[in-house]
Amino acid sequence: MRLTDPVTLAGWTAQSRVVFGPHETNLGDGRAFSARHVAYYQRRARGGAGVIITETASVHTGDWPYERAPLAATAAQGWRRIGDACQPGGALVLAGLGHTGLQGSSAYSQAALWAPSRFPDPVSRETPMVMEQREIDALVEGFAQAAGIADDAGLAGVEIDAGPGALLRQFHSGLTNQRADAYGSDRLALTRAVLAAVRAVIGSGRVLALRLCCDELAPWAGITPQIAAEQAAALAPHLDLLTVVRGGPYSASAYRPDGHTPPMVNLDLAAAIRASVAEAVPVVLQGSVVDVAAAQAALDDGAADLAEMTRAQIADADLAARLRAGQQSRIRPCLLCNQTCRVRDNRNPVITCVGDPRSGHETDEPTEASEPAGGSPGQARRDVLIVGGGPAGLEAARVAALRGHTVRLAERHERLGETLRAAAAGPGRERLALLAGWLEAECRRLGARLDTGTEITAADLDAARASGTAVILATGSRPAPRFAADAAVDAQVALSGAALPAGPAVVHDPVGGPVGVAVAESLAAQGRPVTIVTPDQVVGTQLSRSGDLSDANVRLQRAGVTRALRSLVREAGSGTVLLEDVWTGQQQRIDCAVLVDCGHRLPQESLYQPGIPRAGDCVAPRTIAEAVLEGRRRAQELDAP
Repeated sequence: MRLTDPVTLAGWTAQSRVVFGPHETNLGDGRAFSARHVAYYQRRARGGAGVIITETASVHTGDWPYERAPLAATAAQGWRRIGDACQPGGALVLAGLGHTGLQGSSAYSQAALWAPSRFPDPVSRETPMVMEQREIDALVEGFAQAAGIADDAGLAGVEIDAGPGALLRQFHSGLTNQRADAYGSDRLALTRAVLAAVRAVIGSGRVLALRLCCDELAPWAGITPQIAAEQAAALAPHLDLLTVVRGGPYSASAYRPDGHTPPMVNLDLAAAIRASVAEAVPVVLQGSVVDVAAAQAALDDGAADLAEMTRAQIADADLAARLRAGQQSRIRPCLLCNQTCRVRDNRNPVITCVGDPRSGHETDEPTEASEPAGGSPGQARRDVLIVGGGPAGLEAARVAALRGHTVRLAERHERLGETLRAAAAGPGRERLALLAGWLEAECRRLGARLDTGTEITAADLDAARASGTAVILATGSRPAPRFAADAAVDAQVALSGAALPAGPAVVHDPVGGPVGVAVAESLAAQGRPVTIVTPDQVVGTQLSRSGDLSDANVRLQRAGVTRALRSLVREAGSGTVLLEDVWTGQQQRIDCAVLVDCGHRLPQESLYQPGIPRAGDCVAPRTIAEAVLEGRRRAQELDAP
């Protein structure tokens, strides 16, 4: 069976073996599914997803883990609309149901957290109440009622969450379940009760799926693969679909890790679990499954029956359809950066993708034509000159060409996407270069003219504008003069592989983002002593948004990198740098053969003229996501009256 062949589950036929799994989106209207949810899932159904599992809805009002977390009691209308919207695409839509237990939050519910035992959450440090039979009965009833709502809404079934952040997983684990009653001696008792109650409601004509944590990465007391194999075998007879995941209270980032963890991380785990259930239930492979060839190989080898490619379909909603059409090279790559698709933070950002700004914004971002069609209705084709071949310029060229314009892009470097490719040199960041390659390939496919090694002058801009050519500036950035020119090396230079003086390196990181960490890791890998300097109390504070904060600090410690916290570099030169504690003002000098400045760069404004549209770093220091979005918008504005 190929990745795009039909697969039948409990009498329902899906169009492919590609799964779009449940994840936080912040698309909700309060705790209800919204029109934005409908458009978001509909786009993936049209793009060929075989199974879609909606964002996990809480089955009890006391479970309110984040502000816009869906609540099953308010989900009926939203689920019905999602199911109706996805039905023409042929996708099997399941309602995600769960309860986060001790890994939730009392900030919104103003109620005590529930848990099998009095185990404080390692992240929030909040100590939960121990569930008694009354709460256990309410939980089982909550799952049953939620399943009934999903069934009445016409969905194909439900998925019960027993994954890394789930209350049911907390009952499965000796780490969090230390009860002396029947739910402690038989840690699957509650889950079996939930599955039985749900099956009684939805019957055999609907899919009953389970997301099961099979490795908490806490072998001293938690669920191990060996324990999980026994648990999966015991639960398999009650299920129609089983998704194998990993992670727990001490390893939350293991559930959807970033690029520092190799793709297909759960391949061996899924294969072992599939062997333990003896094909009693189809098994879904999850865990950084982002490359279709690798996913296909896993299915061909019998490691799993379906592949959950959630982030890959956030990056390219048409992944399965393009694969089926033989357009594998056109699939927009997932970078595994977690920069905008991981939205569980106090800013409540709407989910999106650094490479596809339309993800999560389907209701307000214009659609894209599949091929050039002479421009937008009523608009004439225009000649367009784009100056700068970074992500902003390339996206502007791609979208302008898609909209039927004649595009020329000029880049002064010999290679397009130079900054993005340099950033990809950092450990765990190699996939960043894939976006540069994809953008370049799409521009060439669409007929855009790409001139590298070409310097555009102010006179060239004047001539272009005089001839009626539309101009977009995406000229990038330049190093900021924080230190003497011969005292510091720009981070981009350090990551580009340029030869640097031998000896101790100091990485100055006033931003606290991924660049400083990447530079420190790269230099440490060369075997040289490295000190990273940050004004914060921890290195890489901005990495909390992508889930890499704690992992990055562990990697730095293991690499032997010295961390100078609450500090800034005040002076540099003569083989030393002067550090100052920003709290106490205390200063110290340390040896330094090379100082790498990882602060924000400044906009490159040498070609700036009032009235010329700009995108990317030449506007202000931008992330990849912001640069791509601005490039897209500048191209869309070409059709404005």
